[in-house]
Amino acid sequence: MVGGGVGLTRREAFVWELPRSGAMRVPARLFGSPEAMAAMEGGVLDQLRGVAGLPGLAGPVLAMPDAHTGYGFPIGGVAAFDAAQGGVVCAGGVGFDIACGVRALVANVFREEVEPMRERLADRLFAQVPAGLGSGGRPRLSDRDLDRMLVGGAAWAVAQGYGEVSDLDGIEDRGTMAGADPGAVSERARERGREAVGSLGSGNHYLEVQYVDAIQDTRAATAYGLSPEQIVVSIHCGSRGLGHQTATDFIARMLAEAPRHGLVLKDKELACAPIASSTGQSYLGAMRAAANCALAGRQVITALVREVFTEFFPTARLRVLCDVFHNTCRAEYHALSGQRRLLHVHRKGATRSLGPGHPDGSKRYGGLGDPILVGGSMGTASYVLSGADAALERSYASACHGAGRAMSRKQALSRFRGREVAASLAAQGVSLRAHDRKGVGEEAPGAYKDIEDVVRTTQALELATQTARLRPLACIKG
Repeated sequence: MVGGGVGLTRREAFVWELPRSGAMRVPARLFGSPEAMAAMEGGVLDQLRGVAGLPGLAGPVLAMPDAHTGYGFPIGGVAAFDAAQGGVVCAGGVGFDIACGVRALVANVFREEVEPMRERLADRLFAQVPAGLGSGGRPRLSDRDLDRMLVGGAAWAVAQGYGEVSDLDGIEDRGTMAGADPGAVSERARERGREAVGSLGSGNHYLEVQYVDAIQDTRAATAYGLSPEQIVVSIHCGSRGLGHQTATDFIARMLAEAPRHGLVLKDKELACAPIASSTGQSYLGAMRAAANCALAGRQVITALVREVFTEFFPTARLRVLCDVFHNTCRAEYHALSGQRRLLHVHRKGATRSLGPGHPDGSKRYGGLGDPILVGGSMGTASYVLSGADAALERSYASACHGAGRAMSRKQALSRFRGREVAASLAAQGVSLRAHDRKGVGEEAPGAYKDIEDVVRTTQALELATQTARLRPLACIKG
């Protein structure tokens, strides 16, 4: 069924199970259509087997419909660990781009207003928002300011004049992940983050001007303030070099200390530490600080985008609809077998899905779940989804985060040329601006899964529900 994989059984529609075998302590479950399962990389199964062998798991390890191979954990992987049962925190299970995520801004501007100036708008956004490998943002931070940013996140950025206090209402954790420990962030990581706040970076990061192409749920769209043809700006980026260095530092530390904790790691990419250990707690503090770096960065970029929009549309207002993490480990309470347990949920390339009944969900939407932005591949549709209560039981309140790669970057470069991809997007009415043509080839739409299939599966499983489909007008790449 799965490319290169054996032993999957079908539990129900769109749910497949890899039973326990070998060193696995729990089974693994994959969510996807039969077509997606047939095309999925066999490496995903291998990585799920490895994750399922880690200690202290509270239940099956999961793969979202957009899953593909990653570092240690598959991208789209979800796993929950119980510290009281010897559970671990795994740096590779969060990833190198800590708290990479996406923010959606809803504008009081419509497609017909943007189309005549689409090219000029793309040029200004490209000039205004730093992007590309090693790119720096606007603030140059002193040690004291860096500490404050790592503790305060988006709230710190707002206090510096980058946005409005009301922005925080639409951001996960109201813009600040609690429990950050700047002292756990190495000097090298700090130096790499000092000038990067407010920059997009490279790879799959982007800033995209989109419009509402279709509405699937009128009630939810109305609650979220979405109308047909309305402009939405999506910002996809993470913690930049600070997060990457933090992951690098702790993977090395976890590997070195594994024997002391009685951990036998057959895969070095699954380097981990007991949650209750000093290393585990230090990693969590550093990871949360990196998450706040990502939140501050998206807040600064929001301010830069607003400046550009008001140049073109003097009365423009861009409201934060949502800002959600993709790569984190969060301490959350979940009910398992009738017991309320504190679990550390790793979501690598997965998004929280908070339904209307979730205690941590927003109360702003009158019985609706929180909005989720699921990004498409460059030039394809993106979706606004609504969190669903069923996800709490089925997936530790998790849903997909994007289309998910169908081929590696190396494979994509052998198939797609940046110039040809740009020409194809232009023919579709999408203005592309990029610092690196090679990166355009790596991120070609054809290198990704079918987002329509991913979203249909997510809805069928009631992990989240479709609210609106977005189409791109301009895309800014690193």
